[in-house]
Amino acid sequence: MRPHRLRAVAVAAALLVGLTACGGESGSKKGESTGKAASGASFPITIEHALGRTTIPAKPERVATVNWANHEVPLALGVVPVGMAAANFGDDDDDGILPWVKEKLTELHADTPVLFDETDGIDFEAVADTKPDVILASYSGLTKQDYETLSGIAPVVAYPEAAWATPWREIIQMNSKAIGLADEGEKLIGEVEGDIAETVAKYPQLKGKSAMFMTHVDPNDVSEVGFYTAHDTRTLFFEDLGLKIPDSIAEASKGTKQFALTKSAEQIDAFDDVDIITGYGDDRGELLTTLKKDPLLSKIPAVERGSVYLLPGSAPLATAANPTPLSISWVLEDYVAALAKAADKVT
Repeated sequence: MRPHRLRAVAVAAALLVGLTACGGESGSKKGESTGKAASGASFPITIEHALGRTTIPAKPERVATVNWANHEVPLALGVVPVGMAAANFGDDDDDGILPWVKEKLTELHADTPVLFDETDGIDFEAVADTKPDVILASYSGLTKQDYETLSGIAPVVAYPEAAWATPWREIIQMNSKAIGLADEGEKLIGEVEGDIAETVAKYPQLKGKSAMFMTHVDPNDVSEVGFYTAHDTRTLFFEDLGLKIPDSIAEASKGTKQFALTKSAEQIDAFDDVDIITGYGDDRGELLTTLKKDPLLSKIPAVERGSVYLLPGSAPLATAANPTPLSISWVLEDYVAALAKAADKVT
């Protein structure tokens, strides 16, 4: 896989002054006035989200993040968190850090922040030990109880509407606003959009094709097919790539906030309008072989003609298909090229 480094976002030099190698300070020197952020944001600020309203009294110096991807926003803007969740999927070398995050830490000459082990849920004690001024969780699955417990440690920015359903642009907007770098966050969005446009332009065969993202499917039991709904970030990302959400997926997504649903194999004719299927496979390709051999699933038009690309197991590429601020540009060329190859088989 060829890594694609995210182009640096222009951030005023003053933002980087005072950053320690381990991220002990995030954004300004201790003792400096934090009433006015470099991007012009005045503190205190209040951010509304699905779990309440959070007021951040001053520009945070110590930024902690929980759950998936939230740490990527401050890192992309040159701010090293004091603590962040350890990667628990796609971490092929088991060091708790995904490759695009490791690249950014290296670029910033920063040590690895404290890694929170979230295997059994949020480690509240570990978060508290980092003494954060703010906790970023705009892309997360926080419960109300999680939110209240974390709020006893520091102000918490939760997801805007539903758990695990915050699009990558909103992740950037909410998290950058919380740390006083909203303008820089908008610049970052523009950089990522530019990378997407440049890459997608190479593959015109994708334009207008419909795509479905399958969830993890057990090759030993394909009696049901799981898929991500129109609320999920993986599905929404198709539109960034010039693809569209099939009517079957859009219709099934109505009336629910769930990010994933299932259909029994007997109902797979609902997916007749799907041009391309992608999803999570396995390193040996067993799931794709199973789909092709199954008497019902093999009749899905996309499967029948070979317009299927299953991501390789739990590798970083599979992880990055869930678009996050730093992973998008890292994985974009490989992911889009594979989808385009599947699109070539659509007549």
